[in-house]
Amino acid sequence: MVLLRQLLGDVLRQLRLRQGRTLREVSAAARVSLGYLSEVERGQKEASSELLSSICRALGVPLSHVLREVADHLALAELQHEPVMAGAPPEHERITTETIPETPEEITGELRGDMVAA
Repeated sequence: MVLLRQLLGDVLRQLRLRQGRTLREVSAAARVSLGYLSEVERGQKEASSELLSSICRALGVPLSHVLREVADHLALAELQHEPVMAGAPPEHERITTETIPETPEEITGELRGDMVAA
């Protein structure tokens, strides 16, 4: 079973590492103890919405961006573990890992395209 706190921790860690920042830097900016932030990143602690907001501000990333990325990872995990049900759409209509955006840039690019087309 996929735990939401583990996916959230993975996304937060990936964002921090992409920025080349240390746990110490982000914990100081977010005003969260280093140990607690480490436990959140490892999926050992459930972060409150206030704590998540503080971590996201410290990373300079909107909370909605983090939650979207977590949702994408969750969708992939569900696709990989869920059996194909009777009456499922034909193969060419199924959502696959190739149809789900991989990066935040792909996601925001699609959103901007949708807004322009509307």
